[in-house]
Amino acid sequence: MPGKPLVWVGSALAALRAFPMAARRRAGFELRRVQEGLLPDDWKPMGSVGPGVYEIRIHTAVEHRVFYIAKFDEAIYVLHAFEKRTRQTAESDLVLARKRLADVQQHRRSRP
Repeated sequence: MPGKPLVWVGSALAALRAFPMAARRRAGFELRRVQEGLLPDDWKPMGSVGPGVYEIRIHTAVEHRVFYIAKFDEAIYVLHAFEKRTRQTAESDLVLARKRLADVQQHRRSRP
């Protein structure tokens, strides 16, 4: 079963590709789980970004995060990928993810 396709929003794919190899592998494994309809091994809902947005938490030498939304039938939208340097998620990362979620919603409304 192929699962839902991933749609990378903005520079999310480039940001994930900049992760160290171990974090990239883990992110790929976790996103594959999501494509198969499963939850990632370590996640939390990100209501501060928007309803239905989740955070994949990747623990290697440094913390990495991937925000995605999977509630739409057509695809899983990967909104943001970043290295987390503090205990609390930076407001700039939340703002960027909110903007990208709004872009996804606008694109979906404008489809025929």
